[in-house]
Amino acid sequence: MKGTSRTFLIVLAMATVLATVTTGAAVAGRCDHGNNPHCAGGGSGGGGTISLVLVNSTDGQAHWGQTVTFDVSTTATDQPWVNLQCYQNGALVAQGWEGFFAGSLDDQMFGLYSPQWTGGEADCTANLTTPQWMVLASTSFHVYA
Repeated sequence: MKGTSRTFLIVLAMATVLATVTTGAAVAGRCDHGNNPHCAGGGSGGGGTISLVLVNSTDGQAHWGQTVTFDVSTTATDQPWVNLQCYQNGALVAQGWEGFFAGSLDDQMFGLYSPQWTGGEADCTANLTTPQWMVLASTSFHVYA
C-alpha cells in the first residue's frame, strides 16, 4: 500500500472514531418510536433525514445476512454519505461507507454480515454525513439472527 493511501485510511479511521465518540450520546436516543428498542424508523439531525430500507427482508425486519439501504434527504451537501456501524455485545463487527449522490461509484447497499460477524443479532446505527464527516442525521435498528 502506498504511503498516501495508508495515510488516508488512518485519517479516515480516526475521523470515524471521533465522529462516533462525539455523537454517541445523541445517536443513542434517536431511535425511540414509542420506546421500541428494536425500531427501524428514520431519524433526523441538524440537516437531513435518514430512514432504513429493507432490501430483501421476508418479514419486515432486518436479519443477519440480508441487505439494507437507506432513504436519505439533505440540503446541507450535494454529496451525502452514509456510515453504517453494527455492534455485537459492544464489539464493532461491521462497518461501511456508501456515497448517496449522483456520480458516486457506490451501490448504496450494505450487507448485514462481515468476516467478524458470522451470525447472530446485532445493533446498528447509520449516520448521514457530509464529505467532511459531519453527522446530519442518524437512525438505529436491531438486526435479528
